Amino acid sequence: MSAQNCFHCGLAIDENEEIHFDEKLFCCAGCKTVYEIFSSHDLTSYYDFQKSPGATPQDIKGKYDFLENEAILSKILEFQEGDTAIVSLNIPHIHCSSCIWILENLNRIQPGISISQVNFPEKKVRITYNSNIVSLKTIVYTLSSIGYEPYISLENYETGKSNIDRSLTYKLGVAFFCFGNIMLLSFPEYFEIKEFWLDNYKPFFRGLIFILALPSFLYSASGYYVSAYKSIKSGMLNIDIPIALGLIVMFIRSTYDIFMNYGSGFFDSLASLVFFMLLGKMFQIKTYSFLSFERDFKSYFPIAVTRINSDLSEESLPIYDVEKGNRLLIRNQELIPVDGILISESAEIDYSFVTGEAVPITKKSGDKIFAGGKQIGKIIEMEVLHSVSQSYLTQLWSNDIFQKNVDQKHKTITDAISRYFTPILLLIAFGGFGYWIFIDANTAFNVFTAVLIVACPCALALTAPFTFGNILRILGKQKLYLKNALVIEQLAKVNTIVFDKTGTITTNKKSNIAYEGKAISDEDFIFIKNTLRASNHPLSRMLYDFLPEEKKIKIDDFQEITGKGILASIGNKKIKIGSAKFVESAVTDALEIKRTSLHIEIDSLYYGKFVFENQYREGLEKLFATLNTDYQIKVLSGDNDGEKDHLEALLPKNIELIFNQKPEQKLDFIKKLQEKGQNVMMVGDGLNDAGALAQSNVGISISENVNVFSPACDVILDASQFSRLSYFLKLSRKAIFIIKMSFALSLLYNVIGLAFAVTGNLLPLVAAIIMPLSTITIVSFVTFMSNYFSNRKLNS
Repeated sequence: MSAQNCFHCGLAIDENEEIHFDEKLFCCAGCKTVYEIFSSHDLTSYYDFQKSPGATPQDIKGKYDFLENEAILSKILEFQEGDTAIVSLNIPHIHCSSCIWILENLNRIQPGISISQVNFPEKKVRITYNSNIVSLKTIVYTLSSIGYEPYISLENYETGKSNIDRSLTYKLGVAFFCFGNIMLLSFPEYFEIKEFWLDNYKPFFRGLIFILALPSFLYSASGYYVSAYKSIKSGMLNIDIPIALGLIVMFIRSTYDIFMNYGSGFFDSLASLVFFMLLGKMFQIKTYSFLSFERDFKSYFPIAVTRINSDLSEESLPIYDVEKGNRLLIRNQELIPVDGILISESAEIDYSFVTGEAVPITKKSGDKIFAGGKQIGKIIEMEVLHSVSQSYLTQLWSNDIFQKNVDQKHKTITDAISRYFTPILLLIAFGGFGYWIFIDANTAFNVFTAVLIVACPCALALTAPFTFGNILRILGKQKLYLKNALVIEQLAKVNTIVFDKTGTITTNKKSNIAYEGKAISDEDFIFIKNTLRASNHPLSRMLYDFLPEEKKIKIDDFQEITGKGILASIGNKKIKIGSAKFVESAVTDALEIKRTSLHIEIDSLYYGKFVFENQYREGLEKLFATLNTDYQIKVLSGDNDGEKDHLEALLPKNIELIFNQKPEQKLDFIKKLQEKGQNVMMVGDGLNDAGALAQSNVGISISENVNVFSPACDVILDASQFSRLSYFLKLSRKAIFIIKMSFALSLLYNVIGLAFAVTGNLLPLVAAIIMPLSTITIVSFVTFMSNYFSNRKLNS
């Protein structure tokens, strides 16, 4: 009687231990229980992705009781505020599409889980849950009960280090040892010399070669067999199938030759093949790791935070220079970049960037506040608990809440080619073998193996991600920071650009400011300066920097009304700073009202206004003239049209200028352009433009040394690089051109390689060397071309 396999985990079942349930066989009660869980929650689609994908759940009673300890829990959780908690868990058993599907549907098994996202390469799942409904311990037990027990090491959480998988390195080392020694022992076989001792000891040396080939064939190449087996089981053919088939055919043929004393076989080619393929895989992994490293840790966002020094002076510094124990100043609408302790009396924190919930949370002095929250209202001070995790900010920026639906055309092309590549390759290999077997058996085996090895789509699959990744790195070095690589493709499609005015085409670094009105006392100047200190509006920041340094005093109440102004109270004194209409000034002259100014009202008494002569960014006129040849340009502003005449004289004639636009009107303006079929890029300051930035096809936030980080945008541009916007757009279009050239080059390589292979003019050893060289060629080509285009003066 043939052995039966468990429906859940696929292991062979002992006749005396088999369990029948729902017309299916299970090896143990654990597998049966997992199936019952999936079945009762309508999750049996789990078994559609791959046959027997599960693991047998283990008995872990009492193992995770330590998760009830609050001190330990605080170290493990990424975020914990109110009833919302977020945790990332290592799940070693993640191995296939079924795993991803079930882990991203945990909310259907365990009430209280709202979101679960799988990071397949790192074998992690990030879970957002309601701590009032379910505990982390319960979640861990739930995962374990369905065969996905997490690996939790407190040492890793404390040091921030994770276990590194070095299996590929070990396999490569074994393959290199076997390859070197087999080639050495095979050397006399290459020369047909009749020599007594060589002829006498040939069987002995061939036996050594066979023994040395076993570790390379069975251990070093094992990943290809496992991948091919899983691929066949799931009904999806991948490129590892022809590679595994070629290795097995070479091993069987070589073993037959040695034992039948026909020759030494192809063990030298087999060992070299395994070595060079693993070398190519190592190169590819290192390439991706390099790109990931550049993305997460070198391409820092060009934002800064205000640090309060021991002498109470304020200093703006890059977020990655923030250290534990620093005292930070967080203004209205600024992102909290690090975990810390609130020093100020109270604060209103909006954690919608992290949780998706927009209801602000009130915190009191001494409470812990988490990175990713946005300060609302008056200025606060905090003490830093941990240095900035740039990878966490990257993760926050890439939150699904802020993702846009983009056309992943190049990814689809790669997937389509890979899907049809393997069956066509197998057809060519068997066709070539069938043709040559009647002519020359040795050539037939060479053709079959060389075809399977040489036509590897690795280079094809690497083309788009490496091109985008390299351009991403280049742009990062030039202070243009993209949310992800697909934004490059969206930039290449843009045909309409909408600019905000204040803080975008104007700079808050330079401005001529003059006061017009009644005399203001020194005490009132202190109140005005401290009120402005909490605001992040470009005009507020300009005026704050313009006014002389004053002593710091506590603001009792602060409210910043978007598009209008600031309302604050200090003791019994009420202060209004903003537009003429907001402060209800006595100014009635239309020309006066249209001037860019901040009006001052103290205790219902109008004093006067600070008038700004805006300084436009350097290179603005040349940039707009360049962009105007390829794009439709619009300028949107929340200000009045007081500078309309000046802008019309400064900018090209056909540029549309729209003034007095509220944030919601800016968003509607973008929508209407998109309804007309336009691909719109919005360039704003990230403060009043968040809605428009999110609505646009590409949203660019200009950063000028302030921590106004908007996850709704796709790109953050350092203000110093504003004049090079045209260059960045052209480089994005060149990236698409590079991808098309790389696709053509990779396909050409495969066609030429196959032509040599099927005609018997390509040995398996040469094919094994050429395969990683093709990947190196594509990577080198992409790197050279992207660097070439980035260094050209494309009207930069």
